[in-house]
Amino acid sequence: MHTFAVARAVHGIEPLVATEIRRSRLGVVRGLRHREVWFEATDEADLLSLRTADDVLLAGAVVDGIGPGRSALARLAEAARAVDAVRLARLGGGVRGSRGGLEVSASFVGRRNYTRFEIEDAVGAELARSLRVPYHSRSEGGRPPQEAMAWRVTIEGEQAVIASRLAGRPLHRRPYKTASIRGTLHPPVAAAMAKLARLDGAGTVLDPCCGAGTTLIEAHALAPHLRLLGFDHDPAALSAAAANARAALAGGPSAGDGGSPFGWGVADGGGIPVPDGGAERVLVNPPWGRQVPPRGMLAGDLGLLWREVRRVLAADGLAVALVHDDIPPGFALEEAVRVSLSGRHPVIAVLRKGRG
Repeated sequence: MHTFAVARAVHGIEPLVATEIRRSRLGVVRGLRHREVWFEATDEADLLSLRTADDVLLAGAVVDGIGPGRSALARLAEAARAVDAVRLARLGGGVRGSRGGLEVSASFVGRRNYTRFEIEDAVGAELARSLRVPYHSRSEGGRPPQEAMAWRVTIEGEQAVIASRLAGRPLHRRPYKTASIRGTLHPPVAAAMAKLARLDGAGTVLDPCCGAGTTLIEAHALAPHLRLLGFDHDPAALSAAAANARAALAGGPSAGDGGSPFGWGVADGGGIPVPDGGAERVLVNPPWGRQVPPRGMLAGDLGLLWREVRRVLAADGLAVALVHDDIPPGFALEEAVRVSLSGRHPVIAVLRKGRG
């Protein structure tokens, strides 16, 4: 038996999510939409293992004819009445809403003559009736209880999907993220960077601006054999990274020899304490001065970071960086994936050393 599932993603990495689904043999991809990958998954598939997805949902209905007019609300309510809500709730681990009720979150692409709250209320009232549980509306500023069963409605063009979250919380809320700092990288984006880095042939992976350690922890989840080095100018960031790494090791694959694969150290991005050519891969989200300002040597010249990355990168290595401006000098661009993050549109750039 197959289940129709929807993986939600940061806009721009939908193709990477589709590739992860195929390579992990989690299902057959049926289509891509704005921030979504639709696929058929077998009942045995471990859908919660997806690293590049923000969330994974079980689809209850795909509804056509959802135009911009207000008649769409009645059409959505009718579709919600026909959803086998009890079955989807059980597939998600039981009718969690029996204790906390249910909540609905809606989003759409393009202009509509109705609001997201009207969509949520039209669908939520019908789902709650089917499940015989309370519906928690956000229309008056209400906040559903944390234990409420979560449903989503997304609309693109004239097609909507009504779906139930498989897990108790979104996949992007990683259990290992016990400590955070300002400007910490979104884990599915870090996972996408790690996948683009082609880690199978690597030995040492470096992040010279590691922050809370997200890129290296996601790299470890993908390839546990790696040696992982994280440096940051801020000791508080390194404390957060070490705490998160310990949590990840406690709940995931180990290094295999009883020791930690992670090494953390205070260092300036303008003077990375790694020998020339000492890293096969570099993963980096530089301090661009938007959420986190450059500090130390980088405060005067961010170009120092790129010169250091080029120095420590092995001759046949790859650097994968989240770039907000031009591609840094001294590198050749192999691949670029533009993403949407916090209203901005940086590029995940896969870089090799340029000649000269």
